[in-house]
Amino acid sequence: MSSEDTAVSEIRESISTEGPGLPVGFRYRTRDHYVVGREKIREFARAVQDHHPVHWSEDSGADYGYGGLIAPLTFFSVPGFLAQSEMFASVMTGYDLSQIMQTDQVIRYYRPVRHGDALFFEVRLESFRRAFGGDLMGFRILVTDRDDEPVLVSHTSIVGRTGVESNLTEIGAGVLMHGFRPGSERDVPPPQPPADRDLWEELVVDTTSPTPVSRHTRTFDSVSVGDELPPRNVRLTAGDLVNYAGVSGDPNPIHWSGEVAGLAELKSPVAHGMLTIGIGAGFVTSWLGDPGAVREYAVRLTSPVHVTGEGADIEFSGRVKAVDPVTRTATVALTARHGGRRIFGRATAVVQLR
Repeated sequence: MSSEDTAVSEIRESISTEGPGLPVGFRYRTRDHYVVGREKIREFARAVQDHHPVHWSEDSGADYGYGGLIAPLTFFSVPGFLAQSEMFASVMTGYDLSQIMQTDQVIRYYRPVRHGDALFFEVRLESFRRAFGGDLMGFRILVTDRDDEPVLVSHTSIVGRTGVESNLTEIGAGVLMHGFRPGSERDVPPPQPPADRDLWEELVVDTTSPTPVSRHTRTFDSVSVGDELPPRNVRLTAGDLVNYAGVSGDPNPIHWSGEVAGLAELKSPVAHGMLTIGIGAGFVTSWLGDPGAVREYAVRLTSPVHVTGEGADIEFSGRVKAVDPVTRTATVALTARHGGRRIFGRATAVVQLR
């Protein structure tokens, strides 16, 4: 047995004695990188109903100074889900991915994701505790490019559950796509050791000077505290959920199977959390003018969006809650409602202005 295999066996043994958690600080590097495709960007933009031209037109992307298409703000969740699945299949085998629920998402952007980027992922467990009948885990994901430079850092909080009821597992096995649950732990390579260069320690955000943005971005002088963003109403159908499941690679059946949703004690399939977060991101960037000028985006999910046969409506609104003349940034507070209930608890975006 190689030293890497021995290390993985020791990790799994330590997990089995304490439950299926991981030691806080555990780091996992994915076995391969992800190459961003032009058509994948367009597919994702369609799935999150984001019609900004830089996601669709290479000429527009060039005009904005990006040299081609750039991806919507939450596009990283596509390869991010692959990274999460790989880690869970390798060292967190006690969990069923169809029983994982996201609660928080915070993203710090260093630059936009561009067509042709090769993205590398390293996941670090930031927190772990048991509560509310499940395991509450916080993960920080560092995304770098082929030059080992940071693209973004994402913090995700999830609730994972083990010991899924057998009837739900059996029905899930009949509706899930092939390959969603890896057939063998041996199919997934062991985690790789961290690189010699520790980017976690090197990441420093310069908050003392403005970052250049394109001429399409709103000017600082045109934005004031209290300004309201034009409201937007978005309609989701069952087809939208199926499409997002396919595009994102996250086919959890509670998002599109009424039978499985019912077994999970849901009145209907519910929209992916990242789908609603992605639509909210497009709501902000359509007002801002340039998606590449978003510096941070944070959302806490508080209520699901139930998509029945008649569909579901989400009402988005926003307000400028703060401006910073030193960095020429603004903080926007978002509100999203479905059926009279807030689906975002706290949602903010920090945007760069010119």
